[in-house]
Amino acid sequence: MMKEGTKNIMGLCFLTGIVAILPYLIRNDYYIGIFVFTAINCLPCIGLSLLMGYAGQISLGHAAFVGIGAYTSAILTVSLGWSPWLAMFCGILLSITTALLVGIPSLRLKGHYLAMASLGFASIMHIISVAAVDLTGGPAGISDIPQFSLLGWDLNNDVKFYYFSWGLVILGMFFALNLINSRIGRGLLAIHGNEEAAAAAGVNTARAKLRIFIISAVYASVAGSLYAGYVNYIDPGPFDVMHSVLLVTMVAVGGMHNVWGALSGALLLSVLPEFLSFSSDFFQDYGIAYQPDYDTLIYGSILLLIMLFLPEGLLAGLGTAIKSIRRFRVR
Repeated sequence: MMKEGTKNIMGLCFLTGIVAILPYLIRNDYYIGIFVFTAINCLPCIGLSLLMGYAGQISLGHAAFVGIGAYTSAILTVSLGWSPWLAMFCGILLSITTALLVGIPSLRLKGHYLAMASLGFASIMHIISVAAVDLTGGPAGISDIPQFSLLGWDLNNDVKFYYFSWGLVILGMFFALNLINSRIGRGLLAIHGNEEAAAAAGVNTARAKLRIFIISAVYASVAGSLYAGYVNYIDPGPFDVMHSVLLVTMVAVGGMHNVWGALSGALLLSVLPEFLSFSSDFFQDYGIAYQPDYDTLIYGSILLLIMLFLPEGLLAGLGTAIKSIRRFRVR
């Protein structure tokens, strides 16, 4: 049987190849932009997979860390004229500090109590982004955010930013896969299985949970900085509580116990709105009114079906189906 490390390396090579050739197959800036937003969603989902799927800690507040990264980048670049890279680094530092302040008390909670605490944190951050008009621009937001440049290469179009954002996703996946297969990752799996038994085996559970919470916050912060640099405008809307729920849904649909599942869930639910938009045009051509509220119904139905029939996520279910087909062919 192929070793897990070899599978991960092959998976990263396959992902890199797909990322490299996709712009040559699509040749449409609009669809390239969709895949940029998909990459931005993938980063916090990878972090959430580490936190939820491996450490067993539920967070409904990760959109707040995305917002911290975005607003830090926007404020420092627009108001103070800082480099987008330096602003991103400051956003990471601020997210780490916030994760420490939030994580130390809240990670002592378990189950639904931790989820409610993180939900409250996300609500507070969203209220601050709306009310602190002098700092965040309030509902009007912040515009004219400078673009990233890499080694003198301005990322001033969709294709360039596509390669940049997906390059960060591949680096994030590489780091996450190495973390999972390390001593730290095995400790997280022990905590997820039985926290008391892990503590008895010598795992510092409080430190391990706080560490992975901080790492997941860093992933989300980088995604926020990318969002600000790509869109060149931010407002409180994309960082509300519902976006936190959407990120958790992406991880759950793909499979929270596997970072590849989180990546596939982010890809599916990031592309799905465009498919629904295309479907709405199709139905309207036949005189059937497609309401925007139907999107919520479809999302909920997908999540319900996944939880009922594929509780381990879409990727694990697909793997099980492939194995079953192979066994059937052998028979």
